Amino acid sequence: MQPSNFRYFFAGILSFAIWGFFSIPLRNLKAFPSEEILYYRIFTSVIFIWLAIFIFRKKQLRTDLVYFKSLKLKGKRNVLLQLVVSTLLLTGNWYTYIYAVNNVSLQSAAFAYMVCPLITAFGGFIILKEKLSGLKLISLGIALLSILLLATGSLVEVSWSVIIASLYAFYLIIQRKMQYLDKLNVLAVQIGLAVLLMLPLYLARHAGFPQSLWFWENITVIAVFFTIIPLFMSLYALIGIPSSTLGIIIYINPIIAFAIAIFYFGEQVNAHRLFGYTLLLASVLVFNWVIIKDILTFKIKKT
Repeated sequence: MQPSNFRYFFAGILSFAIWGFFSIPLRNLKAFPSEEILYYRIFTSVIFIWLAIFIFRKKQLRTDLVYFKSLKLKGKRNVLLQLVVSTLLLTGNWYTYIYAVNNVSLQSAAFAYMVCPLITAFGGFIILKEKLSGLKLISLGIALLSILLLATGSLVEVSWSVIIASLYAFYLIIQRKMQYLDKLNVLAVQIGLAVLLMLPLYLARHAGFPQSLWFWENITVIAVFFTIIPLFMSLYALIGIPSSTLGIIIYINPIIAFAIAIFYFGEQVNAHRLFGYTLLLASVLVFNWVIIKDILTFKIKKT
């Protein structure tokens, strides 16, 4: 990896490290329906992201508008189709994750992001023709073994995990194809489309505006620190690294999430599961060994 690409790699790591702590504000809102959390997460996010664009990124917005207008009809249709499909995938991922955390189990939600990297890596290999070296294939084999060890429990939990994982994996794959648009602008449009998608459901089921300051504090944290910032960093990372690499970095998310479940929420873990988590960490190191070696070599050369 070129030194100039290190920032993309670290952006990917940081985005999933942040998401590893997402269960904390979500559990704070456990008393509220999953749909209500999703509605206000999206509505609050769209306000913050478009304010940021209009204040700080007008130039990038104008550039993207000029680029879109320059496309032929087929190109415009492809961009719009990618935006709509990715919005549906992202919104579905948000809802299923929120529901799983508060209504199924925290471990089922975390387990989803163990399955997701395999789907992303193989999807990138098949759909985007991204190459996988022998070392990366070994890493995926280790990850698969870990998942098989950990997938010993409720069929319902495993089913939810696979659904959550598939939605986000294919979202990442589509984002990898959208290389010519500013990532924050893409995210802003996706969240705007999500608002249009959710608004009829919200109006049909609206039972009252939440009055709790505790609710709005947590929703604001979720919108800014667990939606806009990490999503932008993950999309930014895709500029410089393959979706298969970003996919395997996702393992940082469940590793942190399981640590939060054990040490913060007091959930129990046995030796069998601990061994599975250790294998996951090993798979991340093996998959990214070339990148890690380049980083270490680059730092040594600088010193």
